[in-house]
Amino acid sequence: MDAIDANGWVTEMNSTPLSSTRQAGFTMIEVLVSLLIIVLGLLGLAGLQARLQQAEFESYQRTQALVLLYDMVDRIYMNRVAASCFRFTDAGSGAPFIGSTGASVPSSCGATGAALALAALQDLHLQLQGEGEKKGGAQVGALVGARGCVSYDAGSALPGIPDTGIYTVTIAWQGTVDTVAPAVACGNDQYGAETRRRVVSTTFRLARLN
Repeated sequence: MDAIDANGWVTEMNSTPLSSTRQAGFTMIEVLVSLLIIVLGLLGLAGLQARLQQAEFESYQRTQALVLLYDMVDRIYMNRVAASCFRFTDAGSGAPFIGSTGASVPSSCGATGAALALAALQDLHLQLQGEGEKKGGAQVGALVGARGCVSYDAGSALPGIPDTGIYTVTIAWQGTVDTVAPAVACGNDQYGAETRRRVVSTTFRLARLN
């Protein structure tokens, strides 16, 4: 800023603005708070990733179960003459079942074409155990604890037409998290907690062909 002295000369004045003293950089508290926020964000991201993988595995298991379910239905349709050979599960208890270690396929059936039906049932038993995919000689193509059930409701047969009752085909397996216990009986009390038991199920009625 310029000023006029007593003699009329213009002189230059130096002015220094007032300023407050500031400390440059971050304080230790600010650094620690920033690190805490970053750590919490990474932990949340890790938890989300784990849940996503869990959901993806559950979805994969359900898809595999549906494939096995409809394969089972197709086998019954293909062996409709000996369909009674597939009625091995009690609808109330959900047992016996096929697929798990120690489970066995019915060895005999009095229907016509029983040999083919029992062979199909044996193949389903192996598929549930993971026979479709192997790694190092081990069966790895199965669901976790896969079990298959086929029940038959004779009381639902059409009036005057025998063997036209409703079949219920169910695939059960073990989930990774607790959910609602399924109402359909198959492999009950086989997975520790019923809230870990997963099932897919379908019902159908075989047509009586003359």
